[in-house]
Amino acid sequence: MTKVLLSLHVLAALLAVGPVAVAASMFPPTLRRALAGPADGEDTARTTLRTLHRICRVYAGIGVAVPLFGFATAGSLGVLGDGWLITSIVLTAAATAVLALLILPAQDRAMDEEPGPVAPGRLAMLTGVFNLLWAMVTVLMIIRPGSTTGA
Repeated sequence: MTKVLLSLHVLAALLAVGPVAVAASMFPPTLRRALAGPADGEDTARTTLRTLHRICRVYAGIGVAVPLFGFATAGSLGVLGDGWLITSIVLTAAATAVLALLILPAQDRAMDEEPGPVAPGRLAMLTGVFNLLWAMVTVLMIIRPGSTTGA
């Protein structure tokens, strides 16, 4: 059962977090084009922004499966109290907070007909932080410092 749970956890991470990371990373340069481009190119950029934002929102919702399968896997392995896992949980919570409280609201503001001041550079920085947090979680999941599970 552990192998099935671990497989579902990894698949959920790849299929949910991956698209968010890519779409969120593409949003700031597309926003720059929308803000700076000519009127006809602006429509194309706005359509792309709507698509990228939809990807971020939908896959963020699907991403709830990642920690659910993760907790089930950790319980199955008996590692719920290990330091590397607790650190991963904290980093995952931080990445979730950055996405839900900073990135998605900024994308919402950028999508308004009368957009408020949304700095593409700041949004790119927040997306970089989000991606870095997930990279750190991934590394911890692979190397599992102090793990006694053998792999």
